[in-house]
Amino acid sequence: MGDDERDESVFVVGDVHGHLSELITALHDAGLTTAEGQWSGGRHRLWFLGDFVDRGPEGIGVIDLVMRLADQADRAGGFVGSLLGNHEVLLLGMHLFGDTPVPSDYGFRSFARSWHLNGGQLSDQTRLTDRHVRWLTDRPVAVVVDEHLLLHSDTTAYLSWGDSVEEVNSAVRAILHGQDLVSWWDCWHKMTTRFAFRGATGAQTADEIMGKFGGKRIVHGHSIIADQLGIEPDQVDGPLSYADGKVLAVDGGLFDGGPCLVVEL
Repeated sequence: MGDDERDESVFVVGDVHGHLSELITALHDAGLTTAEGQWSGGRHRLWFLGDFVDRGPEGIGVIDLVMRLADQADRAGGFVGSLLGNHEVLLLGMHLFGDTPVPSDYGFRSFARSWHLNGGQLSDQTRLTDRHVRWLTDRPVAVVVDEHLLLHSDTTAYLSWGDSVEEVNSAVRAILHGQDLVSWWDCWHKMTTRFAFRGATGAQTADEIMGKFGGKRIVHGHSIIADQLGIEPDQVDGPLSYADGKVLAVDGGLFDGGPCLVVEL
């Protein structure tokens, strides 16, 4: 690998869940920001895999940081991108629909109820601006970067929106730019599913989704590494490669006492 290639590495960050100070420390330790959270990563590329909000105190602060880093990295010749996580859909659904009942045969459902049950923070709602909403609703949910298929959730539900990354992102963007409650709820629900790449058929399932979307390895957040391994979150010390090396999990379980992993691919 030449010096130019080392100067243009790809890094990913899993679920942050409002833990802004821990994120800045981890990015600084990886050489991507200053201690104060300003971009210092030069031409490196950094992708956030979603779930900026809920469960922690500074969800909007995390979003503001990512938006700022994207501008700073662009000016420095680098890149900062981000995927939409299920908790961003939940945040926006709460903002848009509140306690409006979702048509259901399974009892009362609403975005407000699920938001409360899943660690929703009132400060995130009160600090959410139109600018944040516009930015979030334009985020992709899947992207291929240097043969890595980046997804938030370890699920095949993305396939329900299309047979390519472009189709999927276009379909989800159309949902989030509309106001159809059922479509929004379906989007949130599908992105909460998980564990598609575990077990005896996990590698085959990974191959099937990469056969449609591209990439040679799936990189995801959403499902905490500690839960996959049956250990405590504070015992996690790096990403988890599984499914015959075809899948990499990077959610260290930050909100539950695990590390904020900044992983170089």
